[in-house]
Amino acid sequence: MSSQPDLLVVAGVVWREGLFLGVERPEGKAHAGWWEFPGGKVEPGETLEAALIRELREELSFTSTMLIFWREKRFVYPQGPVSLNFFHVTAFEGEVIPLEGQRFGWFRPGEADASIFLPANADIVPALRWPLLG
Repeated sequence: MSSQPDLLVVAGVVWREGLFLGVERPEGKAHAGWWEFPGGKVEPGETLEAALIRELREELSFTSTMLIFWREKRFVYPQGPVSLNFFHVTAFEGEVIPLEGQRFGWFRPGEADASIFLPANADIVPALRWPLLG
């Protein structure tokens, strides 16, 4: 049993015209080549929402203007446990510009190949629905 504390992480399910955004982890990063929902680590003293807004701006150049908390999930990687906090991002300002050289794509719910996404997202991808309420 690991006594290592969970790494607190936020992830955004970013929507545009009924499609969700996926990004590929770039070379040189842990889990390079896997696809994920954009986001990252929460800094000390930062709210989950502020962390997601900051991460999306730093990685993809846009600013989230509507965040809706969706679910929390714990996943244990070989490096240690992660507490993932997923938000639906239903509105944003600016364009998606990959500032770390990563590839990105827009996926249709129910048609995305969950096997290309990080193992922590294996049950998240098939759970996505648009419209969110329905």
